[in-house]
Amino acid sequence: MQITSKWLDGSCFVGTTETGHSVIMEGMPADSNPKRGPSPMELLLLGVAGCSSIDIVMIAEKQRQNIKDCQATVTAKRADDTPRVFTEIHIHFKVIGHDLKESAIEKAVQMSAEKYCSASIMLGKAAKVSHSFEVVEA
Repeated sequence: MQITSKWLDGSCFVGTTETGHSVIMEGMPADSNPKRGPSPMELLLLGVAGCSSIDIVMIAEKQRQNIKDCQATVTAKRADDTPRVFTEIHIHFKVIGHDLKESAIEKAVQMSAEKYCSASIMLGKAAKVSHSFEVVEA
């Protein structure tokens, strides 16, 4: 896997993946202009949300769960001092569907957290990562 990052101006960069997908990322702008994209740290959390959500949907579908939506909310705390690494990350899943079995969704969350989600498992080596979920009838 390889990406490139190209400086645009100020603290703004465009990142491009080897498959040709691009994203603008920006630290805190020096002036009062609005940010043009998420910060690199926000992108890390987006990656965790996406990685674990993909796992949960795929695992639950294999369990023949009728999922209509899966939403992840990631809350994180960072160290006060530089480097401002994540110290705590919590991922909450809202899984919406028809006649979902809570035990099946719980198993999907557990399998993602312990075996499949490379992003959360990797970040778990530096921060305390926790998970929760709720099941909602569509």
